[in-house]
Amino acid sequence: MDTKTKLSTMWLVVMLNMILADVLSAFLAIQDPSLLSIPGDAKQMMAVSAVVINLPILMIYFSRTLPYKPNRIANILTSILTTLFIVGGGSLLPHYLIIALIEIVFLAAILVTAVRWKRSNA
Repeated sequence: MDTKTKLSTMWLVVMLNMILADVLSAFLAIQDPSLLSIPGDAKQMMAVSAVVINLPILMIYFSRTLPYKPNRIANILTSILTTLFIVGGGSLLPHYLIIALIEIVFLAAILVTAVRWKRSNA
């Protein structure tokens, strides 16, 4: 598998897991609103989340279409930023810990793949 396809596929796995975490958290919040708390102003936090969550969505596309150098840089920076978002905005609920672990493993794989990526296998 070429590097662009591999990166795009890993971003898809991360994104699907992010959606899954949000769906399962929403189910829990419906049953017990006290389980999930949003720090600060909820509307502002949702706006920030919308921006940060869109980065992995965009990387599914950009990993396949950007030229080598901007692609490599975007994958490195976005994988780091997304990891910080997952860890910093996470919870200790069991479903979230499981999903976050999977996300972080794939984000680490994206980071390693992008760092080791040489132009010859672009």
